[in-house]
Amino acid sequence: MNISAKEFGPGFHWGVSTAAYQIEGAHDKYGKSASIWDEFVQKKGKIQNKHTGEIACDFYHRYTSDLTLIKRLHIPNYRFSIAWSRILPLGIGQVNQSGIDYYHRVIDFCIELGIEPWITLYHWDLPQCLQVKGGWANRDIIHWFSYFVETCVKHFGSKVKHWMVLNEPMVFTGAGYFLGVHAPGKRGLNSFLAAAHHAALCQSEGGRILKSFQSNLKVGTTFSYSHIEPFNANSSKDQRAAVKIDALLNRLFLEPLLGLGYPSKELKLLHRIEKFMKQEDEKNLVFQMDFIGLQNYTREKIAHSYLIPFLQAKIIKADKRNVPSTLMNWEVYPPCILNALQRYGSYTQIKEIIVTENGAAFEDQMIDHQVNDMERTAYLKNHIAQVRIAQQEGIPVNG
Repeated sequence: MNISAKEFGPGFHWGVSTAAYQIEGAHDKYGKSASIWDEFVQKKGKIQNKHTGEIACDFYHRYTSDLTLIKRLHIPNYRFSIAWSRILPLGIGQVNQSGIDYYHRVIDFCIELGIEPWITLYHWDLPQCLQVKGGWANRDIIHWFSYFVETCVKHFGSKVKHWMVLNEPMVFTGAGYFLGVHAPGKRGLNSFLAAAHHAALCQSEGGRILKSFQSNLKVGTTFSYSHIEPFNANSSKDQRAAVKIDALLNRLFLEPLLGLGYPSKELKLLHRIEKFMKQEDEKNLVFQMDFIGLQNYTREKIAHSYLIPFLQAKIIKADKRNVPSTLMNWEVYPPCILNALQRYGSYTQIKEIIVTENGAAFEDQMIDHQVNDMERTAYLKNHIAQVRIAQQEGIPVNG
């Protein structure tokens, strides 16, 4: 399947993205303090092969060669995140000038190369010193996060025009505060619901702060989205289970932002979030973003299960369904991104959609110093083709 970038029009944003902890390295240098991921990777049995991000891609020292490579690939936009603990080692208060200078160097070199910088403010790496105080489960996070946003936009807002407030809040709250499989490794329904509500408040408050600094900034936030279907389409129990999982994974953070409230009708346990709400919260959850970021990789098939607490629903993994899958056991199903865009396009409150993440992990085999990357190439081509279909349907997807 061949498709040209020109077909998407001149206003379509093509780019690549990274996260600070995944690439920067220099984890304890130049004034940076520990993040929750620096702490989490040291816990026994949490990370395969005991890998860490202490060096990672060493982007901190190699950013000029890495950005030059992006330029050579003719990629016009680069999204990266700010490491909170590199800017504010104490989480709040005194600014680390070395951190500020570093991100200025990255931004300036992007601009010099003709690459548009896009900043993600929070990509999962909360300062550990704030986690000691409860992290996202502590309502004070609204104040802490506001200070971080103000600091970043004050220093970088005159150069960077595109901003994303949070990256996948469902993942960092769900995996980090309910399941305990991501940093900071906490478990429990109350910690998750508190963290989720505070993150939802922070995404709207972050948008307000950015816009108050400079109204012409292009401000959005970005969500994970998996197309959800019942495992047995004829089973009413599987259908109900799929509705609950969809409410949790795809609607929990988006709909309050759009003024629709939490989807507690479909997922009754969300009524428990009310105990963390204060008088003005319902109003403060709402903010009109310039765009919504969509991050889609797969679809999930959902079955009813009495054994799963709170949800009575479980995901049937790709390897149990005999379907093509990635190294992460995610089904390869290109129409899922069209389904996702159609769903987002149905919300009249969303002005613009940008696909901020998509891709696949496959086993790399080096032959004669090259990787014959056919599976990943096919994955990207097929998903990009689905994005073009969405665009032709009139869905406002522009990146």
